[in-house]
Amino acid sequence: MVKKYYTVVNDPAEADFALCFIQGPMSGSGYDAADVKKGGNGYMPISLQYNDYTATDARVTSIAGGDPKEPFTNRSYKGKTVKTANKDDMTLVINTKKQMGSKPVIVALTLSRPAILAEFEPYADAILVGFGTSNQPFLDLVSGKYEPSGLLPCQLPKDMKTVETQSEDKPRDMIPLTDSDGNKYDFAFGLKWGGVISDSRVKAYK
Repeated sequence: MVKKYYTVVNDPAEADFALCFIQGPMSGSGYDAADVKKGGNGYMPISLQYNDYTATDARVTSIAGGDPKEPFTNRSYKGKTVKTANKDDMTLVINTKKQMGSKPVIVALTLSRPAILAEFEPYADAILVGFGTSNQPFLDLVSGKYEPSGLLPCQLPKDMKTVETQSEDKPRDMIPLTDSDGNKYDFAFGLKWGGVISDSRVKAYK
């Protein structure tokens, strides 16, 4: 599909910019039968970052539990570590920027839930976010066919500590990522060609 819009080259020296298509972090379902065999309760962290994550800030005693089929009520995963299956997506962005030098690196990120972008944001000149769309809208935006107009439907957190310490019954209480340009990836944040979007939608949602 990219070839319909641009001439694709293999040598970074010949490229005008790079476009990285990546997925949000994939760290599993939050349960691991292998943990049960080791004597654990089976419950694992769901990480929103690409690097390995250890849940040091999780609750000692969870607020979930009480299933009659489970002989325990504490589903805490504090201290447990999970690995992200697609850590290479983050590595791709970082390595691409190293090869491209001063030339732009654009990240087209597909999410199904919030993610922590701090690990690769310094290496991206632009980040486009989609929630289950095809790749064509990304290419239409990059080519200038359309101007970005979307707003974030959720906060993109600064780190996993703010994820673990949020209140489950209180909306928008995480600390959002602030990028190198000072933009906060908060609920209803969006950028267009001229800068931060500030229209009637933003005013209503805020």
